[in-house]
Amino acid sequence: MAFLIGFKNKYMYYNENTLVYWNGDFVNARDAQIDLYSQTLHYGIGAFEGIRSYKTPEGTKIFKCDEHFDRLRYSAQVMGLNFDWTNEMLEDASYKLLAKNGLTNAYLRPLVYTNANMSLTPAKQSYIIIQAWEWGRLYGTELSKVMTSSYQRPNPKSLFVDAKVTGHYANSILAQQEAKLNGFDEALLLDASGNVAEGSGANFFFEKEDKLYTTPRGSILPGITRNTVLELAKELEIEVVEKHFKVEEVKQADSAFFTGTAAEVAGIKSLDDYEFPQDWEDSLGRLLAKKYRRLVTGAQAHDAVLV
Repeated sequence: MAFLIGFKNKYMYYNENTLVYWNGDFVNARDAQIDLYSQTLHYGIGAFEGIRSYKTPEGTKIFKCDEHFDRLRYSAQVMGLNFDWTNEMLEDASYKLLAKNGLTNAYLRPLVYTNANMSLTPAKQSYIIIQAWEWGRLYGTELSKVMTSSYQRPNPKSLFVDAKVTGHYANSILAQQEAKLNGFDEALLLDASGNVAEGSGANFFFEKEDKLYTTPRGSILPGITRNTVLELAKELEIEVVEKHFKVEEVKQADSAFFTGTAAEVAGIKSLDDYEFPQDWEDSLGRLLAKKYRRLVTGAQAHDAVLV
């Protein structure tokens, strides 16, 4: 069974020449396979990461590679998966994979998956695959129309919400599908207490009176891009308040945005029937988007590279 699939018929994650890193070797994507009796396939017991590489003046650079592989290790270990690979080994494989596929601005997807095991006991073996492809920003360049989802983020006492686990994303897919079916671009999910948590695949910030607000750790996946934005905000002397808040408070905000590796820093146009009044170009989110773009591309002050 081919491990990778096509997308919308007009864009493929891979072609006949694409290589993936698969358990220590570089093989054609069409030849990489998963056991049909794997716990990952049947029960969602797997760990993955989303990582971006960028073309910079110093060559292709993978952004925060160590942090991503640290989280991959954590996610695998809390799910009982063996993780025998070092960051150095995986970073070397990632750079080689990019070079072999002729990629610079790319998205990398490492995935740790299990051996055959139809019971609910821990898997005895785990394997790794790293895939890479060209992938634009998750929400494109337009501001997103967002709806408050009827789906909640999982209760932190039910699973490891701070781990990036394959099975957890059933929740994200349901929320995203609901939003699309209702004419929106994205969903904003609440936690079990009715507080705003995050988007289906990105963290959430809003701006009010020159301050930023975001949900604290506990009910969210604390994103690496989120952490980067917090660091950039500190450099720019922008006050960020981490607290719990309701949808009603968001609907009094000046602007809002999502953050994530795939999304980068992405502006939001509206939440349900509330349109954020501040021009995105004048917002703190836009300022941070520019700063973030300079950071990941190695640019110093070239607004021409910003999107």
